[in-house]
Amino acid sequence: MNTLRIERLTRDAFAPFGDVIELDGARHYPINEGTTERYHDLAKVDVGTQGGRPLINVFRAQPRAWPIEIAMMERHPLGSQAFVPLSDAPYLIVVAPAGDLDPTGLRAFSTRGWQGVNYARGVWHHPLLALERVSDFLVVDRGGEGPNCDELALPQTWRLERESFETADV
Repeated sequence: MNTLRIERLTRDAFAPFGDVIELDGARHYPINEGTTERYHDLAKVDVGTQGGRPLINVFRAQPRAWPIEIAMMERHPLGSQAFVPLSDAPYLIVVAPAGDLDPTGLRAFSTRGWQGVNYARGVWHHPLLALERVSDFLVVDRGGEGPNCDELALPQTWRLERESFETADV
């Protein structure tokens, strides 16, 4: 069994897979007579392929127990999929580049809880990996005709270890 090293989630490290949704470093400006700060254009929502439309959902994720085994991946070939946590509980992300799934390209990231992600169309990712408690996420993805989820079993299981998470510099 292979072990994945867990990295800290940053915009630069995650760029090949989509967008990190966070306020740090984001373009912002006051609106509503100065009573509100707008953090603008945080992710590229890409759901229009084949007549798709945006959906807004809430996903409730159950916490995972260590060690976490990664035995499958999924992708959404017709649109992006954004996850914005509704709490500050950290969670993990496992991704691989779009295209043919190559398990040697798997990468794992640790969030600081309040960071969201937007998986680009076709990027392979593991389903939600909540850690400390039941966690809710606002999810923006594609609705419309046609199947938009491919799932593949990995030829070999990969493992995420608590020790790697605790040293991920979050």
